[in-house]
Amino acid sequence: MDIRRALPQDFRELLHCLKMRSKYAILLVFVIGLVIIEKENNFISRVSDKLKQSPQVQAEANGTEANPALAENGSLASLRELDAAFSQLRSHLRNVTLQLVGDGDLGPRRHVLLMATTRTGSSFVGEFFNQQGSIFYLFEPLWHIERTVTFEPGGANAVGSALVYRDVLKQLLLCDLYILESFILPVPEDHLTPFMFRRGSSRSLCEEPVCTPSAKKVFEKYHCKNRRCGPLNITLATEACRRKQHVALKTVRIRQLEFLQPLVEDPRLDMRIIQLVRDPRAVLASRMVAFSGKYETWKKWASEGEAPLREEEVQRLRGNCESIRLSAELGLRQPGWLRGRYMLVRYEDVARAPLQKAEEMYRFAGLPLTPQVKEWIGKNTQAPQDSSGVYSTRKNSSEQFEKWRFSIPFKLAQVVQDACAPAMQLFGYKLASSPAALANRSFSLLEEAQPSWVT
Repeated sequence: MDIRRALPQDFRELLHCLKMRSKYAILLVFVIGLVIIEKENNFISRVSDKLKQSPQVQAEANGTEANPALAENGSLASLRELDAAFSQLRSHLRNVTLQLVGDGDLGPRRHVLLMATTRTGSSFVGEFFNQQGSIFYLFEPLWHIERTVTFEPGGANAVGSALVYRDVLKQLLLCDLYILESFILPVPEDHLTPFMFRRGSSRSLCEEPVCTPSAKKVFEKYHCKNRRCGPLNITLATEACRRKQHVALKTVRIRQLEFLQPLVEDPRLDMRIIQLVRDPRAVLASRMVAFSGKYETWKKWASEGEAPLREEEVQRLRGNCESIRLSAELGLRQPGWLRGRYMLVRYEDVARAPLQKAEEMYRFAGLPLTPQVKEWIGKNTQAPQDSSGVYSTRKNSSEQFEKWRFSIPFKLAQVVQDACAPAMQLFGYKLASSPAALANRSFSLLEEAQPSWVT
């Protein structure tokens, strides 16, 4: 005998009511979620129409007692419809949730850090991410911290500066741009500042709605390149960051990879760290041009051979190379916390095959390379020779990356090779044994890149 028929009529109706209520309760949870995100109004309307056709619901609405057999058959049919509706709602809610945390094609929200040192081509490589419309990109925001907080080099002070940089970096990756208000000078008023460093190098800060109408008598020190914008509204910038799919940031002010472990392990972040390196001989040659005043000693020694090069200058060079090498060795060792989140890239490889390296970096970051990025790379890696300035991101990259070989004296290259030999060996930069070898284009100073550099 059917157990359900053996139960009293009232008890059967109670079970039926509870079952229906549980179904409606589950549906209600999903409907509320869908209404909040304003994605499925039409779908909810269709489900509501189906529910209104249920005999049991119609009987209750008319205030009449439904026929038991009809009510039971109608209830079963309604439950089947509810089950189908429930499955569809669950599927739709899952899709919309994926859109909120990350598009189905793009994946979850990524946080990309381009970690480099000055004159390594980081501005050029940073544009690979700046040109992607779904990425909120920031160019050297830690510059403000370096200008405001003074730390002596070495020892505990170096650790202190690294911790400050790291904590500010974390907030920026989480789209808390208000953290910069403690470091921007003059201090922003009402979250407005005309002094955001190199604002024009971050497309996200120069497009609507962040780009507000320019204000009269307000001097924008770092203005946008292609349009006139008013003072940066940090609130609008913060909101724009939160609306973007991903966040990327370029900095030359973080050297110690180990200090980034708390960020990599932070469950709110999905970090990908790309460490960009360049031949230290080329770096020195570039810095002597870009920061001429700081390298007067080097230039005089190289050209005139007057007083010997000061030991502290050589030690500073050696220390820079060692900090880069130690970070790279840590990343290449693939510790558990960094596995799958670290990539080492040589600027020379980017210059020789920019599109290929961009594809590799995007694949490592779990992001799609858009046509806009490809177009930018095509336009900015085949630029005329006279368009390449000291700070330009437009290069004839295949010709530019070894230009330093013909501008640096051999004895200066020797000093770099002696101070940075361990780093050069790790990164695959060959030593030049003579002036002729240094200036001979047919003699490659670059070994093949290692597949193990992507971990």
